[in-house]
Amino acid sequence: MFLFAVKKYHPTRALTLVYQPFAIVTMTVLTYNESKINTRKRNLAGFILFFTSTLSLLLLDLGTSGKGGIGPFLGICAIVACFGVADAHIEGGMVGDLSFMYPEFIQSYVAGMAAAGALTSVLRLITKAIFEKSHDGLRRGAMLFLAICTFFEFLCIFLYAYFFPKLPIVKYFRSKAASEGSKTVLADLAAGGIQTKPDQIAQDATEYERLSTKQLFFQNVDYVLDLFLIYVLTLSIFPGFLYENTGEHKLGAWYALVLIASYNVWDLVSRYIPLADCLKLESRKWLMIVILSRFLLVPAFYFTAKYGDQGWMIMLTSFLGLTNGYLTVCVFTSAPKGYKKYHPTRALTVVYQPFAIVTMAVLAYNESKINTRKRILAGFILFFASTLSLLLLDLGTSGKGVIGPFLGICAIVACFGVASAHVEGGMVGDLSFMCPKFIQSYVAGEAAAGALTSALRLLTKAIFEKSHDGLHKGVSMLRL
Repeated sequence: MFLFAVKKYHPTRALTLVYQPFAIVTMTVLTYNESKINTRKRNLAGFILFFTSTLSLLLLDLGTSGKGGIGPFLGICAIVACFGVADAHIEGGMVGDLSFMYPEFIQSYVAGMAAAGALTSVLRLITKAIFEKSHDGLRRGAMLFLAICTFFEFLCIFLYAYFFPKLPIVKYFRSKAASEGSKTVLADLAAGGIQTKPDQIAQDATEYERLSTKQLFFQNVDYVLDLFLIYVLTLSIFPGFLYENTGEHKLGAWYALVLIASYNVWDLVSRYIPLADCLKLESRKWLMIVILSRFLLVPAFYFTAKYGDQGWMIMLTSFLGLTNGYLTVCVFTSAPKGYKKYHPTRALTVVYQPFAIVTMAVLAYNESKINTRKRILAGFILFFASTLSLLLLDLGTSGKGVIGPFLGICAIVACFGVASAHVEGGMVGDLSFMCPKFIQSYVAGEAAAGALTSALRLLTKAIFEKSHDGLHKGVSMLRL
């Protein structure tokens, strides 16, 4: 809407960065407390917040007459943060709601999200075509678009509040969930005309054992990482890169809109592919491999934007949407089926590698412009700070393993990946100016460091093996 009015602030990138932290933090808090939260109130709060936020965008535009500047841009950032909070309420709540039912319902829901994206692109293209040649056409098109969106979001509030809970299939599955001990669906059942006594639910719940949030997280940590990595890549390209870094082509002002529409259409189409069982990817290992391989799209987009024609960029954007939708549905529909143990050391390896590889690729591409001394010093400092952070995290949590500390460890391991890319690449490049034997000595030294680490770990384990909390003490000494 304000894309050109506030263009110098790189809105398509900044707004994504504003949106994501609020969405992720809110969803994490809600997920951790999901067993205590009223699902109906959560979803309604999200729909109402979406409605008021879109209406606020419209009022902000009317109040400022579509003028740019830091004030309106900060207002937009605040509204986008509200969109992130609203999305966390609705998306997490609806997926949780549908998880009581069939996985096919989750597929329909996430396909509906893609359909909303495609419809958004169609509306944007129509409003642009209608007002393209009129005075202040961009602003008028955006206002008409926001007015239509505001109406549809108000309609969503009404449909979820009065129509959705009365559907026979929804009433059946919510009654079933309540009989298995779920207390979060009581308000939904009441809205559907079904009264359930709390003492009856408590009696029925004794027949079932509910896994804790921690147990569920660790048994599904690979699925969590799958979704995180899918959207880290997607949002690093869409929409900011597509709007600001794809150059000027024959399509002119329509080019970015065509790219966004291509992404949304193929994102929608791909979400129906897993309905064919022979085309659905369910292997946890292969899901992770395919998702990691998507990071090859980063250099592909970079070189296509720099050297390719608009046709190649449209094809790549379509492929980005195709893989995003397909993998999202595969993960969402596979996750609710059964569980198996998944050791966190595997997850940490998966976190480490993408950050190390991507950082090394960026540094290698720009190596002629980078100060080698500063690069290597930055890596060593980051190694020191990351190791110290692990020690402080352990002391601060008293060695307790819950979701918060594990996410903190994942963030620190990502920093280790970045540090390794700085130091290892920089040192090998530095020694390449010298004698090849120096490189052999360096890589042999890395292996020696690994052997020394193992020796220290064996030593600390032997010292503290029989003492109280020995594992915790041994690891703390190793970090020191």
